[in-house]
Amino acid sequence: MSDLTELYQQVILDHNRRPRNRGKLPTANRVAHGDNPTCGDQCNVYLRLEGDRIAEISFDGSGCAISQASASLMTTQLKGKTAGEANKLYADFHEIVTSGREPEEISDLAAFAGVHAFPARIKCATLGWHAALEALKGEPHTTTTESHND
Repeated sequence: MSDLTELYQQVILDHNRRPRNRGKLPTANRVAHGDNPTCGDQCNVYLRLEGDRIAEISFDGSGCAISQASASLMTTQLKGKTAGEANKLYADFHEIVTSGREPEEISDLAAFAGVHAFPARIKCATLGWHAALEALKGEPHTTTTESHND
């Protein structure tokens, strides 16, 4: 196992064991729920927007290590971003998990490059992201992994 692969596994394990921004955000003005009916993963994303910028973000839910670590990492990446920047970050993340290509710049998002080898896990990795993007739209409803082409 390469040192880089080991590092990436450690990033995922760390975010799963010590999730960042976990819990309901009392000041949220946008909320969305994500559901992966294939494996049972659930993820709620709470946002507090100030204008078009994500001032605060958190998540809660349950699921596998990939879904929980991805949601945790997502919150660290999206805080302070605009809706447009969040959509771009998701596009970059989606490219990483579906192709296995690592970004040119060093990024914790690259830790999920190995997910592409396990197609069923792509939905686990993207669940929180889909919920966050729905919350940004301001339409509080459940999004499911079945309604996205991952």
